[in-house]
Amino acid sequence: MTAGHPGLDRERRRVAVRGLVQGVGFRPFVHTLAGELGLAGTVTNTGEGVLAEVEGSPDALDAFCRRVAGDAPPLAQVHSVEHAPLATTGATGFRIVPSSPDGPRTTLIPPDTAVCADCLAELADPADRRHRHPFISCTNCGPRHTIVTGLPYDRANTTMAGFPMCPDCAREYTDPADRRFHAQPVACHACGPALALTVPGRPGRPGLAGEQALTEARRLLAEGAILAVKGIGGYHLACDARDTAAVALLRRRKRRGDKPFAVMARDLATVERLLPVDPVERELLTGPVRPIVLLRRTGLPVPEAVAPGSPDLGVMLPYTPLHHLLLAAPGPDLLVMTSANRSGEPIVTEDREALERLAPLVDGWLTHDRPIHVPCEDSVVRVVDGEQLPLRRSRGYAPLPIPLPVPVRPVLAVGGDLKNTFALARDGYAWLSGHIGDMDDLATLRAFERAVEQLGTVSGVRPELLAADRHPGYRSLRHAERTAAGRPVHRVQHHHAHIAAVMAEHGLDGGRPVLGVAFDGTGYGEDGAIWGGEVLLADYDGFRRLAHLRYVPLPGGDAAVERPYRTALAHLRAAGLPRLPQLPPVRACEGEELRLLERQLERGLNCAPTSSMGRLFDAVSSLAGICQRAGYEAQAAIELEAAACEFGREDGPVCGAAQRAGGYAFGLSARADGWIADPGPVLAAVVADVTAGAPAGLVAARFHGAVAELVRRICAAVRERHGTTTVALSGGVFANALLSSACASGLGEDGFTVLRHRRVPPNDGGLALGQLMVAARSAATREE
Repeated sequence: MTAGHPGLDRERRRVAVRGLVQGVGFRPFVHTLAGELGLAGTVTNTGEGVLAEVEGSPDALDAFCRRVAGDAPPLAQVHSVEHAPLATTGATGFRIVPSSPDGPRTTLIPPDTAVCADCLAELADPADRRHRHPFISCTNCGPRHTIVTGLPYDRANTTMAGFPMCPDCAREYTDPADRRFHAQPVACHACGPALALTVPGRPGRPGLAGEQALTEARRLLAEGAILAVKGIGGYHLACDARDTAAVALLRRRKRRGDKPFAVMARDLATVERLLPVDPVERELLTGPVRPIVLLRRTGLPVPEAVAPGSPDLGVMLPYTPLHHLLLAAPGPDLLVMTSANRSGEPIVTEDREALERLAPLVDGWLTHDRPIHVPCEDSVVRVVDGEQLPLRRSRGYAPLPIPLPVPVRPVLAVGGDLKNTFALARDGYAWLSGHIGDMDDLATLRAFERAVEQLGTVSGVRPELLAADRHPGYRSLRHAERTAAGRPVHRVQHHHAHIAAVMAEHGLDGGRPVLGVAFDGTGYGEDGAIWGGEVLLADYDGFRRLAHLRYVPLPGGDAAVERPYRTALAHLRAAGLPRLPQLPPVRACEGEELRLLERQLERGLNCAPTSSMGRLFDAVSSLAGICQRAGYEAQAAIELEAAACEFGREDGPVCGAAQRAGGYAFGLSARADGWIADPGPVLAAVVADVTAGAPAGLVAARFHGAVAELVRRICAAVRERHGTTTVALSGGVFANALLSSACASGLGEDGFTVLRHRRVPPNDGGLALGQLMVAARSAATREE
């Protein structure tokens, strides 16, 4: 029996749908589905999701409850469908009603999504009224997370509230058959945001608008200018990536050193003329997220000035209509697109701030008047062994929650001080923030505080406990303690958090411990030393340190990190190896500095002991003559990987071939409580190769092979003693695709189950997920 004709078999149900169901065209979908099934009723957004009341035949209602999840729109993620009977009303028709402002607010807000094919077709169609509209969007694409100011997700609660719809847009917005039905960012040339170009120092022409602004911006870029370009989650600095002088100028202005830039290409064909792209990388580049994808450089004509010394080039395709218009011919087909900030500072989002802070960096501003409410950097991923490895989880992923293997109390995990992201969690979900940055200045701390407040509003999490790193000097820890207001603050050991993060994203409930290999640059150890080359037997309740690299003094802390030759000389001394004058780190350390360094090491002045694998990579990079001064984090290790990759292109598979051709081997000594890995034999072999004139690529490849073989040896020894067969790899060193692949391959051959990051980064950007799992388990244990 159809809706509107009451009968004995007529029923009415209240259907509550939770998940990612706002901002994805879900209410229009429900409207269409109800009409198809002959159901009457209403649908609305609530603070918890979407609520429908539907009336009709029992069979039609059953089909509705089944298909509301199974046939959901492409961007939707339905987590639950709950329905309950109601009294019939005899209602006819089906309506979308205004959202309810009452009740809890815990719905999921979708991430920003790349412009869809339908909108791109309209953008290019001269007959379409949105032809070349820089802000074209629909239900299936466009800004979401970065424009939301409150819940429920309606236009009034977005930064589009200040743009009243024209009659044409309003008609589309209210037409259930239209692709823009209840699409909150909907706008057009007549009623939407406006583009503007500001170029200082031009008498009589301080600014241009609309199409003129776009044409002039493309001309300026082609002539070598640097522009600030306002995007979805913040400003970019842009220049022609093929213009060596423009790239060099941007480096100087931004004080970027040799740190690689990311580029945005006009289209996939442009990318494929530069670099090989495999199917997974192609899907990432062209999909709805469109992160920066690190692609291996293989000797093709990639502009060297963009990413000097790096084995990869970070590439993304346009994800906003403005990007597509900016990169259209004629004009540059490859732009450097880097975050508009000075190194380490938060991305600029406010227009006034952009005009002030970016003035020393740019020649002009291509901007618009749609406010950015939530800053959001570009995400960065790479593909390792055919699977995605996130290195920065931000635009396109945040604020989507990650399901947890066990429910947790409401908790805020503040992450670490480098590559900071934090997490809010409760019950079975964790909401990870976008990339915040390094917590070493006031601007970043303020950005952190604003982001915590905003994500708390969206997620509805009201933390009952806090989690932080154990490092007593971390600003993130001090923030947690300062804002705790009587709530417990759980300090979680750095490398334990890394391993717990891998466990959580793979759905492990912690019932069995895993063998965690945590390799990174710095983590505060329980003995006060700097850890970083760790093998732990770990679950959420705790860990045992089973193996680690032998301690080596780190002379001068940050000075050693910035000057890898100091770390190399410390490693040589600790290994009892002579400081030969022809070795690269000896040549790099000038006379007086070398004498002072020797005295510092002899007396142990400001020499923290470290087991860091990251610093060992730095030392070998220096010894091989690859990198003596690091201008950005992990530069020495990145260039060591690049040298190994280059060797592999010339001589076949890297690690295995290098090992078979006279490989290096760590010493490994067993103790009652575990094993100590001694890098001394590896360093002696490196010195022998270098003094014999071996190419740097061979040294780099052999070293990678030695580290992978060390991991296999330790894991085999632990399995024999403890029976553990699952290995989790984490820490920033495992952002190295060559090492990650070699370790996983070898462990797989040995019969281990290998867990690697797929949803959160292996670096400190994934730390908060592990912190919250450990803290929540600790809190639960104390309550039992």
